[in-house]
Amino acid sequence: MRFLLDAMLGDLARLLRMCGHDAAYALDRGVDADDDLRRLADSEGRVLVTRDRQLAAQASDSVLVTAKDTDEQLRELAADGVDLSLSPGERCGACNGDLARVSKPTALPDYVTDGVDALWRCADCGQYFWRGSHWDDVEARLAEL
Repeated sequence: MRFLLDAMLGDLARLLRMCGHDAAYALDRGVDADDDLRRLADSEGRVLVTRDRQLAAQASDSVLVTAKDTDEQLRELAADGVDLSLSPGERCGACNGDLARVSKPTALPDYVTDGVDALWRCADCGQYFWRGSHWDDVEARLAEL
């Protein structure tokens, strides 16, 4: 599924990306107005995910999440049939770009941990990703849903 998440759902967008979903975030696109959100979702064939009841009712394809808490939002999406299995190496958590597996380069940014087994890099923003302790924390979080 391809999603467009409104301005209230940035944390949810990042988690959906970790599950391999193409999850565009409205503020990353500079879009905030309801009409613009609907047009963008339609033009890109995306399901609009929103907490705004009126916006959800007006969109051609939408999912309304009612909870403010991100874990509760995840539960709502799971109940709607959205797969929340972690999927390393597919989507950039920062910008939603495609990730590509890379061999470990000789010079890595300081934020990359030593001893990384598998490493991915975003084709769009260049950020590196790996399966570290944060990944394990999110995996445990999703298992509790």
